[in-house]
Amino acid sequence: MKAVHCAAVDLGASSGRVIVGSWVRGRLSLREVHRFPVQFRSLGDEDYWDLPTLWSEVRAGLLKARLEFPGLASVGVDTWGVDYALVDRVGRLVYPVHAYRDRRTQPGLKRLARTGLGRIYAETGVPNVFYNTSLQLEAMLRNHPRVRETADRCLFLPDYFNFLLSGRMENEVSISSTSQLLGLSRRTWSGAALRRFGIPARWFRRPVPAGTRLGKVASIPELKGMSVIAVPGHDTACAYDAMPADPSGTDLFISSGTWSLVGFESARPLVGVEALRARISNERTGRGGFRPLTNVIGLWLLERTLVDLGCRPESGADWEALLSRAGRLPAPRRLLDVTSPAFANPPSMRREVDKQLRSRGEAPPRDPAGYARLICDSLGAGHADAARTFERLSGKVFRRILIVGGGSKNPLLCQATADQSSLPVVSFQIEGTAVGNIASQLVAHGAVADLSTFRQQFGSSLKQVLYTPRREA
Repeated sequence: MKAVHCAAVDLGASSGRVIVGSWVRGRLSLREVHRFPVQFRSLGDEDYWDLPTLWSEVRAGLLKARLEFPGLASVGVDTWGVDYALVDRVGRLVYPVHAYRDRRTQPGLKRLARTGLGRIYAETGVPNVFYNTSLQLEAMLRNHPRVRETADRCLFLPDYFNFLLSGRMENEVSISSTSQLLGLSRRTWSGAALRRFGIPARWFRRPVPAGTRLGKVASIPELKGMSVIAVPGHDTACAYDAMPADPSGTDLFISSGTWSLVGFESARPLVGVEALRARISNERTGRGGFRPLTNVIGLWLLERTLVDLGCRPESGADWEALLSRAGRLPAPRRLLDVTSPAFANPPSMRREVDKQLRSRGEAPPRDPAGYARLICDSLGAGHADAARTFERLSGKVFRRILIVGGGSKNPLLCQATADQSSLPVVSFQIEGTAVGNIASQLVAHGAVADLSTFRQQFGSSLKQVLYTPRREA
């Protein structure tokens, strides 16, 4: 059987990769051909993504991939959620591309919290969060109303990179669902939400499902003949697709990285007053189904604290040594409240951690291992709280927690999650987002019948680590 080679462009909030997946006889092998840093830049009080640099890195990675795999069949792009590019009729940028951690949405966040949130949540299933596309666009239009006339389309970041590659402008459904603008009842935009935030409806098209062929690469002559396929544009949707979930639907998923995205797959959204209070976001799979989830601050909390301490590990061995030292420490007496908005993007993460501890009469840890133990245990408790909330509101009973992403390589975090939730945690140390990205391409090529078949075949040969609860939560 001839191998099918597909390239995944996976842009995370801290690093980007171009990874080639080779599928032959029901087995997938991965080859990372290019990795590069991703970071936002600050100008004055606002934060922006450096898109020209990102595009040059994507292009360089795809050229490397084609050299190593001359038969490369296609490329798909996934990124973090909510951020967007405003373009004119021919695709030229008409406004700088903001980064979601920018604070310009705070006035709109407070306005929506005071009035209208119930209606918007019933329409979109997305709670009031500072980074929502809806609030970003509202703030931009209030400050620069003439952009309404110059912009012709709003493309989310994977949509924009798909356009740069193929020349075709489409909104993909999973990334669209992160915006607080997509309606719940059909795969169409919510007129009520667009009116509430003052956003022109003409900026969007009906979202396409993952697996849609967008055409051939048109912008890079060396990649002639290679297809561009709309994969689930949101990296979390890709990560969920990569997990070999039990067909019974009793698995809870965690995509653990900068954020911990905790959720499950469902045919219906999970909405209502209690769901809104729990800040449950009903995002979509690439196939159009629902992924009720909640954001728990993730390893960003540990990363930024270690940067402040001046001792962030630089290698896998250094990380292992730190976590090993942390694991030998006694459990902290009190955990952090990881739902605190103070941890979103503070000037000093360590200072915010210490401040919360002191407000509770606790002394801060004495060394980096102490901080690592405290933070991993606290994140595990956050995961467990989310699991219990989903069980209570959905009526489901979860039997396992499946985890992929950076946190799957962190035994302290995985064990803390098992201990706090009283559920077994299965860690898959895979490039989850890249695997899910490639899975959609393989289905589009007809190399695999559907996602369920891919999960079954891929999961049969996948290495996993099981963490069993050591005590009752």
